Amino acid sequence: MLEHALVLDSLGAPIRHQQKTHSADWDEVEDFCRSVYMRYRVRPLDRLSRPDATMISAKAGCVTMTRFAYGTGIHLDRFDPDAGNILVLNTLRGALDHQTDGGSVDTGAGESFVVDCSRAEYWLEGDPDHMQLNLTIPHQAMVETAERWFGFVPDDRLWTRRVKIGGPHSAWPALLDYATRALTREGEVASDTVLARHIEEMLCVELLRQWASAAGVSLETGARCAAPAYVRAAEEIMEAEAREAPSIGDVAKRVGVSARTLSGGFQKFRGISPRAFLAARRLEGFRRNLEKMPKDVTVTAIASAWGFSNFGALAGRYRDRFGETPSQTRGRVGRGTRPN
Repeated sequence: MLEHALVLDSLGAPIRHQQKTHSADWDEVEDFCRSVYMRYRVRPLDRLSRPDATMISAKAGCVTMTRFAYGTGIHLDRFDPDAGNILVLNTLRGALDHQTDGGSVDTGAGESFVVDCSRAEYWLEGDPDHMQLNLTIPHQAMVETAERWFGFVPDDRLWTRRVKIGGPHSAWPALLDYATRALTREGEVASDTVLARHIEEMLCVELLRQWASAAGVSLETGARCAAPAYVRAAEEIMEAEAREAPSIGDVAKRVGVSARTLSGGFQKFRGISPRAFLAARRLEGFRRNLEKMPKDVTVTAIASAWGFSNFGALAGRYRDRFGETPSQTRGRVGRGTRPN
């Protein structure tokens, strides 16, 4: 299914890559890996071997997709936690052996493994025939996806679990196949488009589902339902009154707790602060207005109506959240199109 991922486009034509895609030089391979994954230590299983590496990368929003192989057997460890990245290692051929709690597990063709290198130690060993289609995803992007889709951020019962996911006939490789095909057309990778952001969202949501299922963590009925009534009541107030931006102290008073208790409840059951929850709802409301207000209403007017005064800071936060500027979102109104 993924045999030609990032090599042939959706019509079967060879993809033109601007960067070097093969190397027999350890320094070049190391530089590529640091740029698309993070710093880590690599040791060849045959001390005198040289790599015959495949090095192809593409972006889908904040997700880096890589078709990669060392071309020789390797052992990797000492992954840099400060990089803040999650790795999803999808094996196309050959096999990898991955560190898990109390041992290791193999992945072969069509199987995948996920590890949050910012939360868990990790090593892997790959045979000489391995070929991978890997994903590098910032931990923070997964946090924001969980909060946006499930209303809370899972704790380390998820992030510290190193687990095998997917399988040859599961939804996960099918989604990867769709993602790589959809991003390629006319011999090129379209990595800077609204479609790329749409694919990023699908990959992150499905990864959360697969990962949580393998880790025994409930996304639908877990911490979200367990949150106390005052947290849920505060969420309702902030969602309904996002434009007015009520103070956290006022919200806490209205739900009958102290600001400190409210903050602690949000951190425990949602993984974020009340202020961050409100800020996210305000950005979402601002975006809805950018998409729906008459085209003669300016971005500045809409921002002012929401109480935003520092337009430079607003544009930066908006771009970080939605992958485009407010002006780009607004620019589609006159053309009658909306982002996915």
